[in-house]
Parts: sequence; structure tokens; C-alpha cells
Amino acid sequence: MVSIKDDYMKSAKQFEEAGIGVPTFKQETIKENSIQKPVWVHFGGGNLFRCFHAAIAQTLLDKGELTSGVIVAETYDEQVINEIYQPYSNRMLQVVMKSDDTYQKTLLASVADSIFYNKSNPSGWKKLKSVFENPTLQFVTMSITEKGYALTDIDGNLTTQAQTDIESDPELASTNMGAIARLLLARYEAGAFPIAMVSTDNFSENGQRFENAILTIAKGWVENKLAPAGFLDYLQDSHQVSFPWSMIDRITPNPSETVAKILGDKGILDTAILHTQKHTNIAPFGNTEETHYLVIEDSFPNGRPKLEDAGVILTDRTTVNDADQMKVTACLNPLHTALAVFGCLLGYDSIAAEMENADLVKLIRGLGFNEDLPVVKDPLIINPQQFINELLNKRLPNRNIPDTPQRIASDTSQKISIRYGVTLQHYLDDPKKDVKSLKYIPFILAGWCRYLLGVDDQGNPFTPSPDPLLKQLQSNLQSVELGTQDKVAIHTALQPILSNKQIFDHDLYTIGLGDRVEILFRQFIVGPEAVAKALANL
Repeated sequence: MVSIKDDYMKSAKQFEEAGIGVPTFKQETIKENSIQKPVWVHFGGGNLFRCFHAAIAQTLLDKGELTSGVIVAETYDEQVINEIYQPYSNRMLQVVMKSDDTYQKTLLASVADSIFYNKSNPSGWKKLKSVFENPTLQFVTMSITEKGYALTDIDGNLTTQAQTDIESDPELASTNMGAIARLLLARYEAGAFPIAMVSTDNFSENGQRFENAILTIAKGWVENKLAPAGFLDYLQDSHQVSFPWSMIDRITPNPSETVAKILGDKGILDTAILHTQKHTNIAPFGNTEETHYLVIEDSFPNGRPKLEDAGVILTDRTTVNDADQMKVTACLNPLHTALAVFGCLLGYDSIAAEMENADLVKLIRGLGFNEDLPVVKDPLIINPQQFINELLNKRLPNRNIPDTPQRIASDTSQKISIRYGVTLQHYLDDPKKDVKSLKYIPFILAGWCRYLLGVDDQGNPFTPSPDPLLKQLQSNLQSVELGTQDKVAIHTALQPILSNKQIFDHDLYTIGLGDRVEILFRQFIVGPEAVAKALANL
């Protein structure tokens, strides 16, 4: 039996017998170095970080190209820190699930410290501020999901929480962006030391959105005389503070009970999955796929380790954006979201199982090859057609990846503008293309509206995945049920949704797709099995 709490150097034989690779460095040493000379802070201690960023850091530590570990700051869920990071000495077991039915297991010990960073936790609030005051800190990475950057509501107005942050002492910040702006203010006041603020969240132009959000808070503080005017100059000087863009890709589902049992059968302890009160699913191990990409704009004003030696592609902003547009708006994320929406409606609980449904494969192949690929700019560093082929033939069908449509369907209202709105804009911008010729995108958008009813294709109720706009969207549809065919009633219900530019980046009626989506929606609610029939006829 072996535990990730064991001394991996003294117990090297037990780890080897369990098939677990271990670090070549002493974790205690990197921890001490991180206290004196921190280099890397990461916000968001979830599964993607644990299986991807932490592995990048470990590779650099093993090579001696990084001498201090990652300091993890979790802003949302204190149980993640208190029950998963700290009890296991900030270690984790990465399980790479390969398509050949093998599992590659690696003990990751690259996290030097973990902090619940929230004003409700005074010690963590103070500790991370001192880290940001240290001139050696080179960069921050982020994986807090799209909603972590939000400062506005569905109508584009500042939320009450954001407005309060702007008008109050920075020490009282409660939004993610306010809390991070507080740290940058502390760094400015300590000596205006340079730093790179790298969003690695999975949406387009992530660095720009990050920068805009921080500047929104900072400008409010300066206008309200809560921060000096020089703070804005500091943030807006890319030689001082940069906000590099990035593209990230690694399917990392919630920890799987199946994987936990496989590990337990191999004599590995510490496999219990924690389901926190805030609905985080996390464990001492993380399961992820073998394929992965991380492309980052090479803009690090305070220097950086050799990230490229750990497989990170460093390039210019234009290339990052091309790679990101390829993946997020065309070759992966839109296909994934389509599977999520229709998978929930058809009663699937596995993405891989959906890939055995010929009609669903037809849907995402048509979306990817017929509608998305024609408007994708080749980033040259990754071939778009090969990328989709790998996705369809290797990644999504991999039954060892325990991913669910329910996980992917989370926060869909926050994703649609990027995953479909960008492609719609390409069709609108190209005089040789007609947005009204699109078949698969309106079909998927209508499917999402059908999903919002919370009734599956058999007529049985289901619980839609968490989404910040779910209650509001469902209230628009409260007069619609399975069997409703009244065109006026359906238009009245759908019009506020389909015309909302915050969701789609477009008023769908204005661009000529709103009526088409309404027609498809009516087809989907004729009665039981109407969705499956529409898919078959697509």
C-alpha cells in the first residue's frame, strides 16, 4: 500500500511497485525557496490546474529550471484547500488516461503552498499580499472559468458586488477581479515591480478580458481616490504589467469513481472523492487525457522560467489568437457544447458514449467541418483539420475519459457568445458567405433553448447544470412545455433570449437566424422523442 502522503524519496520502491512516477526534487526545498523568492502564483485550485499546470511546473522543477514551486490561491471554495491540498502536503496524483486502456500515474509535488484567498480568511488575505509585494514574483496564471471574471449582469451593467468593490476600500474587495486588483495595488505600492498576469481560462481573448476587468476596478478606485493615479499608469504599461493571451486545451473531467477503484485495486490509498458544500468535485488524484496544448503570448516583463521546455508553446499574440480561435470558436469547444446540450436531452451521462450515436457524430462533424473550419485561420503551429480529426477519432471516443455532458453543460450561457457568436460574425463579415445558410449552429442554439426547459426527450424532468442565468432564462420559458405549438407563445418566450447580445454577441433576429431557431425549437417540443427524430433528419 502507498499513500501520496508518504515520503516519496524514502519510499521510492513502494511508489515504483504501484507504477507511480515521483519527483526528483525535495518538496521541502522548493517550499523554502518559494517563501523567500516566489516565482509563480496560480488562481484556481481545481482539477485542470492539478493535472496540467502543476505537471508543467513539476517538469521544470525536475529539470532544475525552476527552483520554487507554485503558490495556489483558491478564491471560491475553502474546502478545496482545507481538505484536499493541505492534508496531503499540497501533493496530488495525476492519472493520464490513455486511449490504449493504460493509465500513467505521476505524483506531483510542485505546489509549494496553498491559500484560501478571500477576505473572510484574514491569514490567507495577508499572506498572498506579502507574496505580491516580493519583487521576485514573475507571473500569475489563472483557471477560474469565465464567470470568475464577470463584473456585469445580463444587461451589461455592473453587478452590485462589482459596484461595491469600486466604491470601497480595496481591502474589502469581494469579487475575484477586485481581490486580484488589490494584490496588484500592493505590488505597485511596494515598488511597482513588473509582473505577467496570464489568464489560462478557456475562452477567447482571455488576456484582454482579464485586463479589462482589472482596469474597470482600478479606474473606479482612482476616480474614487482609493488608489493613486500612478496605479493606472503601472497597469497600462505592458513593460510593467502584461496580460498575455493564451490557448489551453486538456480535457480534465471531475475525478472518477471508476479511476478511484482502479487506483485502490493497485494498492494506492487516498482515493476518496470530495463533494464540497459548494459543489466542487475534487480528490487527492486527478484524471485527465493524454493530448494537451498550452499556447501563451511571450510577454513576461519580469522574466520567466523556460516554459517551452515543459511543452508550452510561446509565441506572439496574433498566433495565440489564431490558435485560440481555432480551438475555442471552431474545432473543439463548439462541438463539445453541442454534445453536452444534446447529451443531456437524450439521457447520456458519458461524452464517449455519445460518440457511438451516429446522429450526434453527424451533428458535430457537420458543425466542425462544414461550418466552422471554412472560417478558421490556420495558426500554423497546430493544423486545424488534423485537430478536429484527432478530436473525433481519438479524444472524444476515449471511454477512459469519464467526462459527462452535464459537466460540459455548466455555464453554457457564458460560453455561447464565444463558441458560436464568433463564427456567426465571420459569416456576417465575409461577403461571399451567407449566415442564413448555416444549418448546424441554429440547430444547436435551438437545442440549448430546448435544454433550458429541464425536460428530456422522453418527457422526463432533469436538473440542468449550474448556470448563472438559468433562473432568469427559465422564467422566460415558463409558459412553454412539451407539446406547445402556439407560434405567438413561443416567440414571446424566446424573443428576450434570442435577441440578447450578452448571450449570443448578436440579436439573432437582426442577423436572420431568430425565426429559424424558433422553427427548430417548435420541432424539438412536438412531443417525446422529437429531438432524436430531428437529429436523425438533420
